[in-house]
Amino acid sequence: MRSAWITSQQALQARLNTPQQIDPSAPEAEMPPYMESFLAHLRLLIGVPFDYLVPDARLLPDESIRFFYIDPSWTDRLVDGAISVGKIGSREQAHHQAQHPSVTKQLDVTTRGVRDLQRGAISFLDLRASPRAVSDPVVTGFLLRSGAVSGWAHMDVRAYNKVLPNNYDPAALPAGARQLPLLRLERLSPGVLIALFEGIPAMVVCEEPHHGIQFGVHEHNGKFSVFRRNPGAVAIGGQIDVPVRQSNPRVLALAELRRTLKKDNALAAQTGSASFAIELLNLPFRQRFAGTGGNVRYTGTGEFVYVTKVAGNVADMNLQEAVKGIFKP
Repeated sequence: MRSAWITSQQALQARLNTPQQIDPSAPEAEMPPYMESFLAHLRLLIGVPFDYLVPDARLLPDESIRFFYIDPSWTDRLVDGAISVGKIGSREQAHHQAQHPSVTKQLDVTTRGVRDLQRGAISFLDLRASPRAVSDPVVTGFLLRSGAVSGWAHMDVRAYNKVLPNNYDPAALPAGARQLPLLRLERLSPGVLIALFEGIPAMVVCEEPHHGIQFGVHEHNGKFSVFRRNPGAVAIGGQIDVPVRQSNPRVLALAELRRTLKKDNALAAQTGSASFAIELLNLPFRQRFAGTGGNVRYTGTGEFVYVTKVAGNVADMNLQEAVKGIFKP
């Protein structure tokens, strides 16, 4: 009987010394589309049980928000665990060892398109044909448990690399300011929202949806007021008292209110009743997270400010530099 030209021990040793059995650029080395899509979703914690994210309910009580960083070593191990199902021998183990760097690099790119895949904006083949650029390897996010999540089903969430003024225009940001890409925005339950961003935000904004029009007269201790605006209909802070009829203090004296606004030079620059109507619209509430909060409910600009300090570490430059140092290649 002729002896084998190589033993199993020698074959295993050769494979471990030179694990790359096939060039990563070869078509046979690519991950199947379904597998790449599934692993990219895992990278953004999609499909991960909520108990793994919040093991104790006291970590996320009612009306609270928690900001966090995603540890890439943890998500890499999550991917390894999913792939390990198909590693049944030394050959599969060696192949995974050889392809792991290219798999990680490819998933970094694919992860940036998962949100569009979830929304049905593109197909996976389109995403693979036009890969997204990775502008920042750091992924951050927050978990929010609040009645606002169920009350505002289509809450607008944005993150910026700089702290912006109260009345900033998202379509015309100041020099150097940019909105961070939104990687995931999903309601995990009627009252819990998760959001993930590419990069480290200096300011996060949760804003009431703009789908409807609300009457903007506010009542406080039996008195009514509207927000003060300039002729361009931009809130400038402060409030204007709304007069009422002498015969019935629960009925607004609209004609007198219009004269008051005109005298105060607060009417928007429209003709007819349009300028008056703008004054009586309720501005969408905009909750900002950028350090310390305030101690009033209304700021005069339509902004709701919470009474406690929330997520002050988001704006900590020393912490940002420390985290960036961890993820340097």
